[in-house]
Amino acid sequence: MPTGRVFTTGQIAALARKRLPRAIFDFVEGGAGSEAAVARNRARFEQIALMPQALRDCSAAHSEVTIFGRRYAAPFGVAPMGFADLVRPGTDRALAAAAKAQNIPYVLSTAATTSIETIAAIAQDNLWFQLYPGSDEATAASLMERALKAGVTTLVATIDIPVPGKRPRDLVNGLAIPLRPSLRTVLDVAMHPAWGLRALFGERLGMANFVENKGSLSGLAHAEFVSRQLSSAGLDWKRLERIRQAWPHHLVIKGILNPQDAVMAERIGADGIVVSNHGGRQLDSAPSSIEVLPAIREACGDRLTLILDSGVRSGDDIARSLASGADFVLLGRPFLFAVAALGLARGPDAIIDILRAEFLNTLIHLGCADPTELGRDHLWPENQISLRQGSNR
Repeated sequence: MPTGRVFTTGQIAALARKRLPRAIFDFVEGGAGSEAAVARNRARFEQIALMPQALRDCSAAHSEVTIFGRRYAAPFGVAPMGFADLVRPGTDRALAAAAKAQNIPYVLSTAATTSIETIAAIAQDNLWFQLYPGSDEATAASLMERALKAGVTTLVATIDIPVPGKRPRDLVNGLAIPLRPSLRTVLDVAMHPAWGLRALFGERLGMANFVENKGSLSGLAHAEFVSRQLSSAGLDWKRLERIRQAWPHHLVIKGILNPQDAVMAERIGADGIVVSNHGGRQLDSAPSSIEVLPAIREACGDRLTLILDSGVRSGDDIARSLASGADFVLLGRPFLFAVAALGLARGPDAIIDILRAEFLNTLIHLGCADPTELGRDHLWPENQISLRQGSNR
């Protein structure tokens, strides 16, 4: 599939930087604090070398995997992303449509700018829903009920926002609650007229999944309610147990880095976890997902499905994740940058094609015909990541 001038996620991000106002690019790319966690995510991936195996019959090599009883075309999906339509009106819909067409999961965020019902009609059975349990149990229960009614069978409960992360880029640009855009931001938007016109004439941005819950609130009161609902302050394992009891299908807990928390997730009956530091957007001093993944695999064995996100940027990274113990991977920023760089019609399919082709290329170089064949034998040196003894995953 031709992609014009771009062939990697790095090239796509560079093009997106040119086409987005600085405040919007910063919102997507930026992280917490000094952004050490964002840098650590990439550095740890780049330290992992993969050992090729020669003269293996890979003529029937494929990228398909089965997760939660469903066969997908590739071992990666679209991570939940709030306010995706800031990049371009219709981003949520375009990504959902591409995910359905190419048969990968699309994880809709509680903080999405498009409703569960709208995306369910597009993504259909490729839709997962990411829930911020928040402070209001009734609101969370309503969101779960809507997701269930819409046909969602995989619920992803995010637990890693006890308080909102401090993101200096957003503070400088005025992208905070309440919204106070800086003069520089206003001038920068004026220098990106295409983005400005789309934002002006597109649908009004808002968190569509909260409209029916707190529609009577307006302005700052509504913003403050949403902020509380996106926070996991006060959340505990008993609350997660109640969610487990209420949700009749697959439950995934997102935002786990500590092996002890992974064990607790297993104990309450979760089907899987997302090993994640929220893309470096919460705790700047947190370890990277990929460096803690082996310890979590050791703690949980094969009893939990392990999904990894944060810092994944290439097919090599997807292979590194699977070799290090993950069953599946989620990516966020590359999908938003693809829409910014290549548009709604072309961007989502292009990024999926790039990542899938890169992964398959790497898989074959490693002498594997199936993603499930990836394991610690493909890490070099083998002991660079200490994986559970006696297991290839």
